[in-house]
Amino acid sequence: MLSPTLTEGLERYEIGPKLRALRLRKKMGLVQLGKHTGLSPALLSKVERGRLFPTLPTLLRISLVFGVGLEHFFSEAREKPVMAVVRRSDRVRLPQRGEGERSAYAFECLDYPATERKLNGYFVEFEPAEKEPFEPHVHPGAEVLYVLRGKLTVNYEGEDHLLNEGDSMYFDSSRPHSYTRHGNMPCSAVVVTTA
Repeated sequence: MLSPTLTEGLERYEIGPKLRALRLRKKMGLVQLGKHTGLSPALLSKVERGRLFPTLPTLLRISLVFGVGLEHFFSEAREKPVMAVVRRSDRVRLPQRGEGERSAYAFECLDYPATERKLNGYFVEFEPAEKEPFEPHVHPGAEVLYVLRGKLTVNYEGEDHLLNEGDSMYFDSSRPHSYTRHGNMPCSAVVVTTA
């Protein structure tokens, strides 16, 4: 008997529905497929309905009948759209700093469970400004920032850009940039970076 974690992991590959689609495309019944594979129609039915996960040798037997490789049952799952829902209560708030360092902001990743993502989305809350400006940082790719609340100064390559609520900014993030909350009002933004 498989654990719930293993069962959930295997269900993502949708082996049963893929087997059924192959069989129906060939207009083959379970009894006929059983004769070709040496497997019982009852076992094949359980596999198709997701009640049983086949071993690799069993799956290879089935694959040979349809002229597909084992990768057919595993790689196609990635062709489905990448999708993840992240509930507000599940997000983890992280400061962007090393131990003992000051931080200009705290952030929550909006898309961490999504695999193979091409973008990274963050909800960011900016800390009050301090006497000394925050050190600029760089990272590969591009960044889009949209101010949800408050006012934010973005320093890009030594030049300050004041953004008000509803303003946005796009820039090459491989160039030095930093953020400073403007005034005492809370300031937050959505930041999207390329992966």
